[in-house]
Amino acid sequence: MKQITMSELNFSIFLIHQLAKAWGKPVAETYQILTDTDILDGYVFECYDTLHTLGEKYLVEELTEFSRERGALI
Repeated sequence: MKQITMSELNFSIFLIHQLAKAWGKPVAETYQILTDTDILDGYVFECYDTLHTLGEKYLVEELTEFSRERGALI
């Protein structure tokens, strides 16, 4: 696993909270979904340079769709 910067960590926390709100799920459950589907490590952290430039609404929609594609029940 690559070294995660403070900016990447802050961004991931922001995303987890926004997704939890959009999904109507607790933050811990949202984190678990993103971890279980390898979206957090394999996508959010790996693609941070691009993702952090995108808007909140787009990111929530994108990560929701991606999570469903990976089998998450949202």
